[in-house]
Amino acid sequence: MIKSVFKDKAVIITGAANGIGRAMALQLAGEGALLGLADLDQTKLNSLAEECTGIGPDPVVVAVDVAREMDCRNLVEQTVTAFGRLDMLVNNAGVSMWSYFDEIQDLSIFERLMQINYLGSVYCTHYALPHLKKSKGRIVGLSSLTGKNGVPTRSGYAASKHAMVGFFDTLRIELKDHGVSVSMIFPDYVATELRRNAFDSDGKPLGESPIQESKVMTAEECSRLILAAAAKRKRELLMSTRSKIGQWLKLIAPGLVDSIARKAIEKDN
Repeated sequence: MIKSVFKDKAVIITGAANGIGRAMALQLAGEGALLGLADLDQTKLNSLAEECTGIGPDPVVVAVDVAREMDCRNLVEQTVTAFGRLDMLVNNAGVSMWSYFDEIQDLSIFERLMQINYLGSVYCTHYALPHLKKSKGRIVGLSSLTGKNGVPTRSGYAASKHAMVGFFDTLRIELKDHGVSVSMIFPDYVATELRRNAFDSDGKPLGESPIQESKVMTAEECSRLILAAAAKRKRELLMSTRSKIGQWLKLIAPGLVDSIARKAIEKDN
């Protein structure tokens, strides 16, 4: 199914060098997609490009800090120049945090979270949109369950993901008559580098994950679910049973959802 949708289609993936982005790149390369791969880590990005070339068309590789508007513009321009079109934008680049708000020592964490998670998506989408309108393409936004519910230790991350959801929900309505779909993705815990690189209270990376990564969904499985949802132009995707139940509980017993979130974080800590 995915092959028939994405073969020979030009796809940009931000945050492509690790985790979910990397898994998507490899899966799409195997299906014959034309990839524009973006990340800050040039070394890992080049290594990924070699893997993609071994199973599919040569990708375009661009070192990008999505918090910089001109980097995002350059990414879109290089991809469109190489392939002559753009069919899907995957806003995957992101960073997290892991600290209670009253323990935060460096408030610049909040600015950086908004710059990368929210504004990075805004910048990339702005420059990609004219091309996506031409192709009646797809926009995919990688949010998080924290984009639906507040979670202790993630105040800034949750705020950035809520902003992202609000932006794309609005854009979906605006693009209804242009044939461009907007799919919002709400992963539960996925085994990636996100938590190891998350900001601690002092603004430095945690260095190690606070959870048992071996017991959560793999990036490969998460990627398969995302691409299937994008292929069908689904409005949104909740990946776990608890996330689906949680949305119903939030309507009838919001206090219970708060309690569950608090206990879950206490257990992880």
